[in-house]
Amino acid sequence: MTFRLGLAGTGRIGSAHAEILKALPAVAEVVVADADTERARATATKLGAEFAPDIDTLLGSDIAGLVIATATDSHPELVVAAVDRGIPVFCEKPLAADIAGTLEVIRRVEQSAVPVQIGFQRRFDAGYTAARAAIASGELGWLHTLRATTLDPAPPPAHYIPRSGGLFRDCGVHDFDIIRWVTGREVREVFVLGANRGERFFADAGDVDTAAVLMRLDDGALATVSLGRYNGAGYDVRLEALGSRGNAVVGLDERVPLRSVEPDHPASPFPAYPGFMDRFRRAYAEELSVFTDVARGRAENPCGPREALEAFYIAEACELSRREHRPVAVDEVR
Repeated sequence: MTFRLGLAGTGRIGSAHAEILKALPAVAEVVVADADTERARATATKLGAEFAPDIDTLLGSDIAGLVIATATDSHPELVVAAVDRGIPVFCEKPLAADIAGTLEVIRRVEQSAVPVQIGFQRRFDAGYTAARAAIASGELGWLHTLRATTLDPAPPPAHYIPRSGGLFRDCGVHDFDIIRWVTGREVREVFVLGANRGERFFADAGDVDTAAVLMRLDDGALATVSLGRYNGAGYDVRLEALGSRGNAVVGLDERVPLRSVEPDHPASPFPAYPGFMDRFRRAYAEELSVFTDVARGRAENPCGPREALEAFYIAEACELSRREHRPVAVDEVR
């Protein structure tokens, strides 16, 4: 059985999602809309999708599910509007721009049985899945250290930053979520240092372009998260899980942008990933494929709104720690 899906937002990630959705066997038709109607029309023409001139038309076009890839500040209204119409939702993180907004959306959607899946694509990446299995099996022994890295090769456009939510809510939240998911543990405390050595627009927006996060998990394990917007060598996303009996490393492949200066260690001939869409293309496809099953009632929701909220709490604690230059218990921001 095939069905129609709606897509709100045809920017960088929205256009990529449209291509993936069009290729899924379960999807008969994709209907796209965007505040920028010409961009939406161009995307529809390019992909052979259906064009909707506005969101109201999109929601009324007999769609069986809605994928939301618009700017963060529009997520709450779109999610609630779809759920009120009984339309299952896939929403790119975050659910809302702040905790209060997230809690309000959760309150609204939990009054309904309509599923809302939040987009944390790393949960569908083969490497992270394998690391989770290794930890759960006891193969690594007890974990003592985790090291996560998300380093962009170049910063986003200046106009994006004020609406992004900042480095921790926009970028680091993926690491915070995946540390919880891979380990099955909760983050109890964080301490953060941030820096600005690049473009002025980060500081002007009250943001940082580089950060180091130290975390304590509920079992006593320590985790570090390195975040940055200026990793000229390429897109670098990794996770190291170090245990008493072994370790598991995600992202250590021939395209990792690390250069050894040891004389007997030749450089990889393969280019680094240029960005997140290339690195996680298969994960995005798997994530959206699962959503088609969730929307049809054939699968459990793999990442509901409350999962997104937990990662958001960690991001909020990180921002507070950075501003006040002190350790912050995650419970402080709940």
